[in-house]
Amino acid sequence: MAKISTYLNFNGNTEEAFNFYKSVFGGEFTFLQRFKDEPANEQASDEDKEKIMHIRLPIGNGHELMATDSLESMGQMLNFGDNFSIFISTESKEEANILYKKLSGGGKIQMPLHDSFWGDYFGMLKDKFNIQWMISFDERHQ
Repeated sequence: MAKISTYLNFNGNTEEAFNFYKSVFGGEFTFLQRFKDEPANEQASDEDKEKIMHIRLPIGNGHELMATDSLESMGQMLNFGDNFSIFISTESKEEANILYKKLSGGGKIQMPLHDSFWGDYFGMLKDKFNIQWMISFDERHQ
């Protein structure tokens, strides 16, 4: 397994939160994408299009803190208590498939593994204990 990171969901204030985390942990954002950069963002309001779709901040020794804004205008609902996921970055598609299948057993598939528009092989699920997982393989960073 390549790496496990923490993925947080915010109610429209991801940018504020990550500027705070940056002031605490130091470093620089290694990725920042807004909803306006997503190909299928017709549902989002102009204000929401400026919100954060994905951001990464390295913290600690090899760990990344990542996040997104949950947008009601795009049908996303944020529930505090389940506003985080464990993100697994795998070393191959095969590893992604194996982990996804095992973790989803008895759980709920939220997004099947697929080739995403941003280039990752990606999927989301809740395991049988209601823990949220994101599984991703990015062959560009192998």
